[in-house]
Amino acid sequence: MSKYHNKHIEADGYKFDSAAECNRYYQLKLLERAGTIRNLQVHPVYLLQERFRYNGKWERAITYEADFAYVQDDRVVVEDVKGVRTPVYLLKRKLFLKQFGYDFIEIEVK
Repeated sequence: MSKYHNKHIEADGYKFDSAAECNRYYQLKLLERAGTIRNLQVHPVYLLQERFRYNGKWERAITYEADFAYVQDDRVVVEDVKGVRTPVYLLKRKLFLKQFGYDFIEIEVK
């Protein structure tokens, strides 16, 4: 059990942070099989800022790991299934939206 009380689930070799994320994965697989979407990616990682040196020390790169990405109607769509919108998530989301400009869907879990 995690600090947000979600249950981690493994399916098809992927580790999902919640049952809601896993359910969305299966929905997207069905959509891909039906030809509605294509190129489904699970947990794609996007570079928001490269690593850099400061005072002789390396600062780590900043990345954003989405839950899913796929192509629909020739547009890249990125999805995140969220139960808790942490301050770090909100900041990375803003940086991602500014830098990449992909269609973004946030699925809220209650």
